[in-house]
Amino acid sequence: MMEIITAEQLMEYLGDYMLDAKPKEISEIQRLNYEQNMSDAMAILHKLQTGLDVNVKFTGVRVFEYTPECIVFDLLDIPLYHGWLVDPQIDDIVKAVGNCSYNQLVEKIISCKQSDNSELVSEGFVAEQFLNNTATQLTYHGLCELTSTVQEGELCVFFRNNHFSTMTKYKGLLYLLVTDQGFLTEEKVVWESLHNVDGDGNFCDSEFHLRPPSDPETVYRGQQDQIDQDYLMALSLQQEQQSQEINWEQIPEGISDLELAKKLQEEEDRRASQYYQEQEQAAAAAASTSASPQAPQSQPAQASPSSGRQSSTSERKRKEPREKDKEKEKEKNSCVIL
Repeated sequence: MMEIITAEQLMEYLGDYMLDAKPKEISEIQRLNYEQNMSDAMAILHKLQTGLDVNVKFTGVRVFEYTPECIVFDLLDIPLYHGWLVDPQIDDIVKAVGNCSYNQLVEKIISCKQSDNSELVSEGFVAEQFLNNTATQLTYHGLCELTSTVQEGELCVFFRNNHFSTMTKYKGLLYLLVTDQGFLTEEKVVWESLHNVDGDGNFCDSEFHLRPPSDPETVYRGQQDQIDQDYLMALSLQQEQQSQEINWEQIPEGISDLELAKKLQEEEDRRASQYYQEQEQAAAAAASTSASPQAPQSQPAQASPSSGRQSSTSERKRKEPREKDKEKEKEKNSCVIL
């Protein structure tokens, strides 16, 4: 029997847990600090349904720029990882990227492009090429660091391409929890291995035994489509951002580099949200078509989540239109526990 929990229930559970986890024997200063963190966390808790703003740094798998959103992970005592690292053996990239976060690196690239110093222009070009060449937000050096840093049996969160995935380590290998709705009927598929940057993982059951999907022509292909969409989305956003950077005539005079970088980041977030909304609408249209008696049953179409939302696809079984509409409305704000 499959248990379904709504997003509202999940937010309520998390809020109750943070309140119950409040330390008992702490000093007055620690208590005030904890209460402030709790207040900040509660203020952004609703963003878990749409996405959290986290800003990676390229120097370590647990290094993020501190934002209010990170407080949620701290209060829940959940380790947060990423794998978007610079290879320390590539000196020119190490120099170009430095200790910058993603947002800071975008600002630096903009500044370098405006510079009359050829060395700075070259450094900006190297940094820009790094972002382009690692648009999937996972490098082999990052994957190696993840494998050595994550503890055996540890449950943690892995951030990549605006997705938050549950990750664990079993017998030295990393696994991501399979949550895509395309696997809803695949009861034996629970984990997917993370052993390369291309996303070509192996599916396993709850005991980490290999368990290929029973319908690879639909489920597995849908998973590959998800990976392609993630890569193309990241690449598209970077290309659009670069094209906007070149059109300097539309930039107001006197705007600082930081303000410009923030505006570009806001535009990127807006375009990402619009993209995923279009993908969800397309998936809904495909589901409606597959429910028609005259139309052949289509393969599940997948839509990437924005800023950590779980992806959702149309179900592969045919259903009557009225019943399917009701279920879609019910599952719109729900997540599935396998």
